[in-house]
Amino acid sequence: MTIEVISRQIVYQGHAFSVRRDQVRLPNEIIARLDIIEHPGAVTILPLDADGQILFVRQYRHAAGKELLEMPAGTLDEGEPPEACALREIREETGYAAGKMVKLGEFYLAPGYSTEYMSVFLATDLRLSPLPRDEDELITLERVPVERAYQLALNGELQDGKSLAALLLARDFILPDK
Repeated sequence: MTIEVISRQIVYQGHAFSVRRDQVRLPNEIIARLDIIEHPGAVTILPLDADGQILFVRQYRHAAGKELLEMPAGTLDEGEPPEACALREIREETGYAAGKMVKLGEFYLAPGYSTEYMSVFLATDLRLSPLPRDEDELITLERVPVERAYQLALNGELQDGKSLAALLLARDFILPDK
């Protein structure tokens, strides 16, 4: 399928992303206007401690209007490789460093309107090694046993999409007898 880009314009430049307005010609000759969020990319980390618990963070998300239970995550700095971002973010958000970091997969977060591409990592061999948090991050660390995390996902209590995707990608690595 060939889509012809007729025009492309940045209509908003924010701190974390920009909004681009594209005018495109579809294969059926229809001209469509598409608003796209341009995002530098991000990582999600599933930190698994030696006791078989996942380190989640709970934080207020204004767009959702409530606190959400999530896996640590963060946005790539310009030119930053995903693994370097993951190693930094786990320390900032949980206070722990990973002795071992394994990439589990990648996905587009919301490809209908965003370029955000996420890399998911499994972090193990955790040791205390905090970095300062971003000043706008009010985070509470919560340890959740692996089996309980999957229950939370299945019963709708875990509502963060990137965390749900990370659990799916990690399933064969962290669930016993699967």
